[in-house]
Amino acid sequence: MNWGTELWDQWDSIAGHTQKGIGFLEQYGHFVKERCQIELDYARGLRRLVKTYLPKKKECEDPQFTSVKAFRDAVSETADLAGQHEVISENLTTVVLAEIASLIKEMKEDRKKHLADGGRVQQQLSQSLQQLEKSKKNYEKAFREAEKAQENFLKADADLHLSRAEVEKQRMNASIKSQQCEDSKNEYANQLQKTNQLQGDHYNTVMPGIFQGLQDLDEKRINNFKNLLKKSVDIERAVFPIINKCLDGIVSAADSIDEKFDSQLVIERYKSGFTPPGDIPFDDLSTPRQNGDSTPTSHPPIRQDTIKGTISASKLKKRGGIFGIFGSNKNNFSFSEKEDFSDLPPNQRKKRIQQRIDDVTTKLHQETAAKDGLLKMKEVYEGNPSLGDPMSITGQLSDSCQRIEKLRTELQRYQAMLDDVDGDGIGGGGAASGGPSTPNASLARHHSNVMSPHHHHNGGASPRSSVTSHRTSLSDESLSRSSHSPESGIGLSHNSLPGSDTYDQPDTGEDENGEFYDTEPLPIIGTCRAIYIFEGTSEGSMSMAEGEELNVIELDQGDGWTRVRRMSEFEEGFVPTSYIEMSLYNNC
Repeated sequence: MNWGTELWDQWDSIAGHTQKGIGFLEQYGHFVKERCQIELDYARGLRRLVKTYLPKKKECEDPQFTSVKAFRDAVSETADLAGQHEVISENLTTVVLAEIASLIKEMKEDRKKHLADGGRVQQQLSQSLQQLEKSKKNYEKAFREAEKAQENFLKADADLHLSRAEVEKQRMNASIKSQQCEDSKNEYANQLQKTNQLQGDHYNTVMPGIFQGLQDLDEKRINNFKNLLKKSVDIERAVFPIINKCLDGIVSAADSIDEKFDSQLVIERYKSGFTPPGDIPFDDLSTPRQNGDSTPTSHPPIRQDTIKGTISASKLKKRGGIFGIFGSNKNNFSFSEKEDFSDLPPNQRKKRIQQRIDDVTTKLHQETAAKDGLLKMKEVYEGNPSLGDPMSITGQLSDSCQRIEKLRTELQRYQAMLDDVDGDGIGGGGAASGGPSTPNASLARHHSNVMSPHHHHNGGASPRSSVTSHRTSLSDESLSRSSHSPESGIGLSHNSLPGSDTYDQPDTGEDENGEFYDTEPLPIIGTCRAIYIFEGTSEGSMSMAEGEELNVIELDQGDGWTRVRRMSEFEEGFVPTSYIEMSLYNNC
């Protein structure tokens, strides 16, 4: 199948067809461009949706319901889905659209060249045909004039009345016309031969070559269009694994929903600590009243004014979205405006006081570690005065001691509040509800408080001995000696300032029954990832594998070592700071 052979006389049709082919390719380019815009608009719409429904940062700080966490994870996966649609739009633009534009430009240039060559060849053939027609007309004219001249000569020769001169004149004229006719005939024959040669080359060689170029150009357009369709599919298919992974993440988030845990969390969050009212006594009107008082005894009123944060307080809240219903504890305690939380229900008040104690404890540990660092810096300056003036640290140490003293005072004040709440025996878990727990239970509860300050479960029994041992170990022993304990990561320091109250203590605590237990661990202040392998051979160091995730419990104090703890088991030690990448929490 060759256009030059089959369509030798369809030059205009071929020119129109190739133009339509380029127009079709441009139309496909517009389609891909609009498709990219649709994908981009869809991605933007998904991101707006994610921004609207993703909870704010402060709502993620406290424990959330598993359903809310699953929804938050699903929203995050939706953001990843939006990113994949952006990838589709970007790849279609940079690959398919760019190739379409390049192909259209190339086809237009090649088509213009082929059409110009075809027009030039056709013009040459047309000029040759015109020359042939002109030569033929000249030959025809000369032939008629020669015939007429010959006829006039014969008439003159037959006429006896004409002179010999007149006859000779007619003979000469006939001879001249005959010669002119012969020249025109030869010229016509030569032009005919040239035209036939040019026409043969035109239809057998030149134009078939031009037609073949146009045919190759059109077939190239069709083949490239086929490849572009496949590339578009490959671009979209390349993101399917990631999209499936996002969908699997949503399914995993759905599987993590635990309705029993959520129900228990509702109890822990909204339990007031009040006991249900007893039976209403029968008011016998026939019984005589003392002191002549015949007024009937009124039924005890239902206590509603102090149950803030429970059923009666829900009428005061404004309606919100889904995260307003399952909001954080901070929103639930938004009614408390008093510093001692006396306007809260007993159980909620106890939780708020315990939360404040944990917050102050964390700050106290951080401030103590900072003071230890200043003390160590002062020792270095005293040993090598060229590094700095030791007296320049005195002001900072004084400020640090004042902050520590202020935190201790605040901690004691909250502990006194907790004593008052425990002394009332409210919430089904005080001293009045049962015997004291063991020191191990107290230590386990304290470990959970230190490691996760914002995650408490007060729905069950909360033995007073736990709170007492927790309070004693923080205020009287561990906090006063934390600057010298091995937990600080600095080692023993014999330098102290007046009023700092630092002294050496053993690494064990003692409860009210005289039993000994380990002191509480340092709180987690961030996470880190090992970027190199480290073999902990020296005392106090800990080995780690490349890429291992660890919890950070104490920052580098200037000696190049950071204290970390494994996530899977309770093992901690020091690793080189340059061997890890840290990500600290916001409050650190």
